[in-house]
Amino acid sequence: MRAMRAEQFSGYEGLKLVDIAKPAVTDGKVLVRITAAGVTPLDYTILSGKFHGSKPPLVLGNEGAGVVETGGGADFPAGSRVMFFGAYGVLEDGTYSEWVAVRKEDLCLIPENVDDVSAAGIPVAYLTAQVALTRAGFRAGKTVLAPAIGGSIGNAVTQMARALGAKHAMSSTTNHAKAEQAKALGFNEVIDTSQEKLGDGVRRITDGYGADIVVDGIGGDVLSEALGALALGGSLTTLGYSASRKTTIDVTNVIGPQTSIRGLNMFAQPKAVVAEAWSVIVSMLKSGAIRPIVAKTFPLAEAADALRYLVEDRPFGRVVLTI
Repeated sequence: MRAMRAEQFSGYEGLKLVDIAKPAVTDGKVLVRITAAGVTPLDYTILSGKFHGSKPPLVLGNEGAGVVETGGGADFPAGSRVMFFGAYGVLEDGTYSEWVAVRKEDLCLIPENVDDVSAAGIPVAYLTAQVALTRAGFRAGKTVLAPAIGGSIGNAVTQMARALGAKHAMSSTTNHAKAEQAKALGFNEVIDTSQEKLGDGVRRITDGYGADIVVDGIGGDVLSEALGALALGGSLTTLGYSASRKTTIDVTNVIGPQTSIRGLNMFAQPKAVVAEAWSVIVSMLKSGAIRPIVAKTFPLAEAADALRYLVEDRPFGRVVLTI
C-alpha cells in the first residue's frame, strides 16, 4: 500500500512516499481503508524530532476517516464510515496511508450529514475540546477563552462552548484579516491582538469579569497573557506549544485570584472519558450545532506540502489529506 513515511526526523524533506505492506488485522483491531487524514501540528513536531518517544521510520497521522473493510463486528460492519484518533503516527504507523489497523475502541461512526474530509479533521480537535471543557468544570453560563481562532483547538473549543451554553465563547488572533474572517464565519467574540491586548479584550467582552476557563493550545507568551485574563477561581488548561514550550508567568495571577493551571494529554485519557466525549460530539454534529472548518485538502503524495501550508501559512481551518 502507499504511505507517506518519515524516513528520518529531519523536517519536510524526511517525508517520503513509500510502498509498504498492508497491515494485518489481529484480535481487537479493525482494518480501515483510509479516505482522508487530518494534518496536525503534532505531525510536524514529530517530523522535526521534537517529540519524545517517536522513532523513524514512521507513517505520520494520528487521526483520520475511512471505511471499515473487516474486523468491525456488529458495531462497525464492513462498509461503515468511521473516524478515529489514537497513538497512530506517534508510537505506531498512522493515517498518512491507504489502510490502518485501528483499535475498535478508537472508532466512531461518522454521522450521515458529515463528509469524510470534514470527519478526518474532527477527532483530535473536538475530543480535546470536549474533554478539556469537562475537566475544567464547564457548565452553561461560564465564560470561555480559547486563543488562536482559525486553529483546530481555537475553533473547536469556541464552537463547543457556544453550543453548550457559554455566556461568552471567546478566541483571539494576531492577524486583523483573520479576525475579520472569523466574524464572517460566525465567531463574534474574537479579540484582535493587533489592536488590543488579550487581557483587555477579555475584560471588555465580559464587562470586567474575565474568563472562567481558558483552553490554550499555543503556549509561549499567549499562555502567560491568558493566565492574566482569568476570572476569580478560574482555570487554564494547557495542551499544546506551537508558539513555544517556554513562557514566563506572573505568579500573582495565580495566587491573588486563586486560579489554577492544569495540563491535558489526550493520549492518557481513559476509554470511558473519550467515549463520553464522542457521544456529545456526535449529537452536536447531527444537529448542526458544531461544524468543522476545512481550509484546504492535499493528495497523499503532497503531505509535505500540506504540513508546510499548515505550519507556515497558518490557514483558517483544518488541512486534510485525501487518499
